[in-house]
Amino acid sequence: MVLVEGIGKRYRLGGPARMDIRKGLAHNLRALAQRGGEHFWALRDVDLELRQGEALGIIGRNGAGKSTLLKILSRITNPTEGKFEIHGRVSSLLEVGTGFHPELSGRENIFLNGTILGMRRSEVKRKFDEIVDFSGVELFIDNPVKHYSSGQKVRLAFAVAAHLEPEVLIIDEVLAVGDLEFQRKCLGKMQDVTSSGRTILFVSHNMSAINSLCRRCILLEHGAKTMEGETADVVHTYVHGNDQEASGVVDLSGSPVTGDGAARLLQLRWVDPQGNTLPRAKVTDAVGLEVSYEVLREGVRPQPVVFIHDSEGDHIFTSFPGIDVAVGRTVGRHVATLRLPANLFNEDTYFASLWLATWLPHKVHQVHENVINISVMDDLASPTRSPSHYRIRGALRPLFPWDIGVRQGTGDHLGS
Repeated sequence: MVLVEGIGKRYRLGGPARMDIRKGLAHNLRALAQRGGEHFWALRDVDLELRQGEALGIIGRNGAGKSTLLKILSRITNPTEGKFEIHGRVSSLLEVGTGFHPELSGRENIFLNGTILGMRRSEVKRKFDEIVDFSGVELFIDNPVKHYSSGQKVRLAFAVAAHLEPEVLIIDEVLAVGDLEFQRKCLGKMQDVTSSGRTILFVSHNMSAINSLCRRCILLEHGAKTMEGETADVVHTYVHGNDQEASGVVDLSGSPVTGDGAARLLQLRWVDPQGNTLPRAKVTDAVGLEVSYEVLREGVRPQPVVFIHDSEGDHIFTSFPGIDVAVGRTVGRHVATLRLPANLFNEDTYFASLWLATWLPHKVHQVHENVINISVMDDLASPTRSPSHYRIRGALRPLFPWDIGVRQGTGDHLGS
């Protein structure tokens, strides 16, 4: 069980007060007073109650306070105000390498994590083979963790967190570093965890994963809980709350370089066939997603991978230029545009997540989830519009060709 009452976290902005013994007491008191007034509430007055065996989704934009809440519940940082109670052992996966000692091997870190959770060595040993098999890092299990890739660290960290039987499992967006197959594997394991009576708090920008795992969800905005309820309702409010802010372009050039630092996204734009920015479109419009990115390191060949989700968070399709396409092979800036035909989308809001990835060998350099959206409106002139004006169901509404004919005789041939 998890009980949170009035949790808040306040951070001080700027650096430490500049003290100077040569300028006297009055100067230093003024410096301290000015420093005391520069505060920022990352989280404020958050309440929630989570019962045993329940999975709670926590969603919101970057900077909403999601990770701060999980760090407080994981006892990594103390709240400024409020209190919380957690009954049972807690295992957290908040960032790559959480809980690992870089100089120790994967094997040693498994036993170290078990000890931290209060498990006997015999208990960890009984789970050891299952952990290693799930993680897929058996070839490197006796190598120091500092030599693992970010994906290997996440695989092992999740395997440890999920298999050492904590009563409460806290997972942040770190799973996005893994490949899609491993993400599906993790989602299945988390469903097993809840069905066995253990509790999960799950932060993700992947609305499909939130919908699949969590029956209940909370929405954080600017550090405050603005909605709590059935996951489908909360997700709908979250994704449609961004519609009015859609401008058709997202500038990422000022964002810090994340991932392995080999490449980064600079800008995303929805465009028409002439290259004009599109904040919204009709179902009859051909649209493109223009991806500007920068290669920062020699020896990698990143290209954009686009994941399109609908307003319910369901994954609709994935697209990338192709393994043999020569894009992003040199250090510097590149532009690639995904072209989508007219009469493809239904009436809805669609969200794009982006990877920059090298395929051979496979490496994900940067991930941005639900980073840009486009609202697609119906068109009275659309050939895919229902003649009876009923809404056509489905995530997509493509215009497919039909062969129309009249059956002749008793054969199966259709003639015109």
